[in-house]
Amino acid sequence: MRHFGGWSAAGGETSFPVGTRVTLGGRNVVTQVFETGRPMRIDHVSHASGAPAAFARERGFGAIVGVPISVENRIWGVVMVISMPPRPLPPSTEQRLADFTPLIATALATAQARTELRAFAEEQAALRRVATLVAKGAPPEEVFAAVTAEVGRLFHVALTVLTRYDPDGSATVLGSWSRVGIRRFAVGRRLRHQDRTSHTIVHQAGRAARIDEPAPDSDGDFRTIVGVPIRVEGRLWGVISVACSERTLPGGLEDQLSDFTELIGAALANAEAKAALTASRARIVAAADTARRRIERDLHDGAQQRLVSLALQLRAAQMAVPSEVPGLDEELDEVADGLVAVLDELREIARGIHPAVLVEGGLTSALKALARRSPVPVSLDVRTRDRFPEPVEIAAYYAVSEALTNAAKHARASTVDVHVTVSDGTLRMTIVDDGHGGADPARGSGLVGLVDRVEALGGRLWLESPPETGTTVRLELPV
Repeated sequence: MRHFGGWSAAGGETSFPVGTRVTLGGRNVVTQVFETGRPMRIDHVSHASGAPAAFARERGFGAIVGVPISVENRIWGVVMVISMPPRPLPPSTEQRLADFTPLIATALATAQARTELRAFAEEQAALRRVATLVAKGAPPEEVFAAVTAEVGRLFHVALTVLTRYDPDGSATVLGSWSRVGIRRFAVGRRLRHQDRTSHTIVHQAGRAARIDEPAPDSDGDFRTIVGVPIRVEGRLWGVISVACSERTLPGGLEDQLSDFTELIGAALANAEAKAALTASRARIVAAADTARRRIERDLHDGAQQRLVSLALQLRAAQMAVPSEVPGLDEELDEVADGLVAVLDELREIARGIHPAVLVEGGLTSALKALARRSPVPVSLDVRTRDRFPEPVEIAAYYAVSEALTNAAKHARASTVDVHVTVSDGTLRMTIVDDGHGGADPARGSGLVGLVDRVEALGGRLWLESPPETGTTVRLELPV
């Protein structure tokens, strides 16, 4: 029993300071009211027993009358009046006290309802903040940090720890929050499985676990630890644990924590799906580039070389034509010129399929070649001569190639500026033309395919093309 209020006719501090705790048991007013739910009277504490009676005798109390306080049909507490001997309490004391208890119960019910409503509102606000992060696709580590902090503050615990189960049978801390500066559960720490730890019990049982008396060398010197499993698409992924040292954690906390673990599971599932999609797109892009490279090589080593040989043979045959055969030399000249034109077209096609200059000379050389061939004058500012991973160089090359093609064919631009820089492990490109703008990726597949390629590499592409003000393409690729 805990004392919540008191008054003394003598004034000053009462013999029952607020917060006084007394253990129930024995024959005394407090215990009997709790056990029977009815008013009780003891005319002298010498007739009582148990810890409350000993407490009363130490303070020289005489008669005691107690009446139960019921809130929503549940005994919440007791209101008592105490006399000092030899003065007795009148027979009407019980009834007069009972007249006050409905008012006390109403006040308590109202306060309790307000407290519960406020707690519910705070819980929903915390869940909403975490759900917003999940919906935005925030990185898992940001979600972990937010969840542990929200849970710790919401439930007023000393420590919140989020751990992931590892294939080797251990667990790794991925999120941690402490109200009292506990540092032994830092992010990245690996925990071994022990008999009396929340992450071990949850891993073995596959369900929530509560430890009311943890071993001193397990999760720490806490009074209560509650652990709730985190599942991702049905499989056990990890556990979130809360611990409190000064009080026992309330029942039902496991259900409240499960609302947060569902959000964690959703965030992890989203992250895994996104990672799988990115990896799949990267594989598709890599396969397409490999096919392009093979086609370019086959054209160069096969069809182009064959056409060159035929052109040389034709020129040799032309030199052997007798002069008395009129018109044949001119006809052979036309055929030879046609072969050269076809060869040039084939080289241009091969260059578009996969630019050999990119493989041989790197991004800077390839961009210079693009600028030379562009029908629109190009100002090229490349502030790096480094080589980058082939997929990155290919994506950057095609971004400039597509922008130059659009500037010439659709935007009717007179100049194009291309800027290339590298900083903080990121290749950044800006391509600006002075055309009439209005570019729309939805009207063509070139930009759409380029966006897919860039995002498959973990990069981003922005297009700004308001009407009559030119077009700007900005690109970022991790290198």
